Amino acid sequence: MSSLYLSLPRPRLFGHRGSSAAFPENTLPAFQASVAAGLPYLELDVWATQDGTVMVHHDPSLSRTCGVDLPLSSLPFDEVRCQDAGYTFAVDGGRDYPFRGRGIQIPTLEEVLLTFPKTRVNIEIKQVAPPIEALVVEAVRRCCAQDRVLIASEHDEVLARLRPLCPEIPTNFGFQETSGFFAWARGGCRGPYQPPGQALQIPSHWQRQKLVTAEALAAARHAGVEVHVWTINMEAEMRALLALGVDGLMSDYPELLAKVADEICRPAVF
Repeated sequence: MSSLYLSLPRPRLFGHRGSSAAFPENTLPAFQASVAAGLPYLELDVWATQDGTVMVHHDPSLSRTCGVDLPLSSLPFDEVRCQDAGYTFAVDGGRDYPFRGRGIQIPTLEEVLLTFPKTRVNIEIKQVAPPIEALVVEAVRRCCAQDRVLIASEHDEVLARLRPLCPEIPTNFGFQETSGFFAWARGGCRGPYQPPGQALQIPSHWQRQKLVTAEALAAARHAGVEVHVWTINMEAEMRALLALGVDGLMSDYPELLAKVADEICRPAVF
């Protein structure tokens, strides 16, 4: 597949929900800090409002981010827009809320794509029902961003509905698709295998089982797919995974990830 999203040299470095350790996650300040740190990829999550606007937010409820226990998908855009997306972000052991009352809003997907026109964006669809795949694809196309995004979901049914709508846009693997890949890999990569997407986006471990191994990476290369690992926040683990040869890392600490990647991947000088 030809895509600007896949055109940069690896490893792919992602700000996970932006610079989400230092700023309210999935907000424009968090994304701006990640881009300023030099990371070429943003990772974000989307739901849609009751009236059909695609919003950048991780949870179904606004409780954890805005302090309001309301489901985003049941609210109109105007009500979501007036929430304080910096309300609950705390530092100093939860005694200080530096972003509360500073006008930080939940952004729309289009806002993010238009604010960062040169940045590649990993869009994870969290909402399963009612379906929002068409809304997401329409928003991406209105921004002429289809060449620089990957659309992801852990839900296989979301990806099954999505892919026919946008065959030109790369996708990840759903949960069952990921399980199918590992079953094929553990069987020695024997027999035909057609990868459903372009990137496995996985944690390093799942239920005490190590997923990211040299064998798994070799199987992914054999299948022609990339392996992006989330969410890696410790320097030692960043170094180990980059040395192992993963294709991408997602982190809440973009500046640290950029520094480590530069040290690991910098050409040796003789």
